[in-house]
Amino acid sequence: MPWSGSMMTRRQLFGLIFLLLFLVLLWQLIRILEPFSPPIAWAVILATATYPLYTRLWRLVGGRSNLAAALMTVIVLLAVVLPAIYGIILAGHQAVEAYDQVATWLKAGRIQDLSSLLGEIPGIGPALQRWVGEAIVSRSESIQTSLLEGGKVVSSFLISQSVDFAMNAFLLATNFIVMIFTLFFVFRDGEHAFARVRRAIPLEEDHKEKIFTRLQTTLHAVVRGTLFTALAQGAAAGIIYFFLGLPYATFLGFLSFLVSFLPFGGTALVWVPLALYLLFTGAMVKAIILVAAGVGLVGLMDNLLQPILVGAEARLPMLPLFFASIGGLAYYGFLGLFLGPILLAAVLETFAIYQDEYQHRNNDLIVTAESLSTGPPEADLFKGEEHMGVR
Repeated sequence: MPWSGSMMTRRQLFGLIFLLLFLVLLWQLIRILEPFSPPIAWAVILATATYPLYTRLWRLVGGRSNLAAALMTVIVLLAVVLPAIYGIILAGHQAVEAYDQVATWLKAGRIQDLSSLLGEIPGIGPALQRWVGEAIVSRSESIQTSLLEGGKVVSSFLISQSVDFAMNAFLLATNFIVMIFTLFFVFRDGEHAFARVRRAIPLEEDHKEKIFTRLQTTLHAVVRGTLFTALAQGAAAGIIYFFLGLPYATFLGFLSFLVSFLPFGGTALVWVPLALYLLFTGAMVKAIILVAAGVGLVGLMDNLLQPILVGAEARLPMLPLFFASIGGLAYYGFLGLFLGPILLAAVLETFAIYQDEYQHRNNDLIVTAESLSTGPPEADLFKGEEHMGVR
């Protein structure tokens, strides 16, 4: 007989062929969906951030999923998406104006006046003047050249985008429609789809519970905690910039929102240079107010809101979180600020399961071997108990 082996061999061959076929089909599906991965990911993020509100709305409308999903999609569209698009467009216009003004300022040689102005500060003025003279003024020409070249690159990019505006507008509109369409179905069917994916994963139930609980906690922490905290910090910073009379307050507030995602520096990367700018222009009182507001209001938001919105169980190690955020930003763009911490949490939880499951099994084998060795039984028992963590 050509098949003299057991029936399990046939099943293994069928399983292998089926697995290869499934992987090929899955790979083709991923390639088809790849152009739409950013809007799909944003839809999942928005749905995750607002899902508790959807569940309340679902109960309010008597469990009618279609109506609840449609109403929630409209709410997210009007309250989040459209204001965000308007803010980004306004910030982009102000960014172009800011580049033009900075270029004019640099060409006028105003950077060399910074050293003399800082020298007038009581106490630390002379030291700052020497440091600025060595670090900036002595290399002012090269700094001006580099900044102006950067401005030319940005201007060329904006011009090229304007030339291809029709195509870009079509792609943006397509992604926008895909995001809204996906958002509706994530609200309506997301819970059932998640349950099916979870059942299909070939892991023990307690392992799946640990991994998905950690991922869900991290996703909620990043979306609800980090995103909402960044929005609050960016809005507060923008209002402060506006009332202090700083130009391009919307752009600066949006920039503060972006940098607030970084584990180190945060909004201080924006308001500290602005305080120096106010000091440079002679507005010392405004500079002091900005520093006080940046430390006392914007800075404290991170310490006050993060523990409330994130929770202690979702905390990730600071250094790996920093590299995950920066690496995600570099590889995936702004979306990577969310994907980086989520992937980090998945790796850490998988490693924790490996430690708990497989290392403990090895420890059990070690204890069994030690209990069979020749020696005083009391010493072996004590050694085994100590190895297993029992005191």
